[in-house]
Amino acid sequence: MTTRRARTGDLFAMRAETGKQVDRIPSSRFPVQHEIQHLQKELNAFNDRILELENEGHRSHAMEVLNAKAIDFARQIDELRCLLIGLKKTV
Repeated sequence: MTTRRARTGDLFAMRAETGKQVDRIPSSRFPVQHEIQHLQKELNAFNDRILELENEGHRSHAMEVLNAKAIDFARQIDELRCLLIGLKKTV
């Protein structure tokens, strides 16, 4: 018997709301924002897969690897956002 992990907020609704705006970022003019968009898509895919496997009851090394990779994507996104904030403060 598996239990569903509690999540805060509605991630699917949040993605649906922001998806149209995020897709409009031109990579040539905004390379950092474009990379953040790419990493967020990857992170969302990993989170979806992790949730799917947790709901099926998987507890393997693959789950640990997926979790570590998702955390790495989140770290990269945070670093890029910090870079953007630093650029805005200097301008």
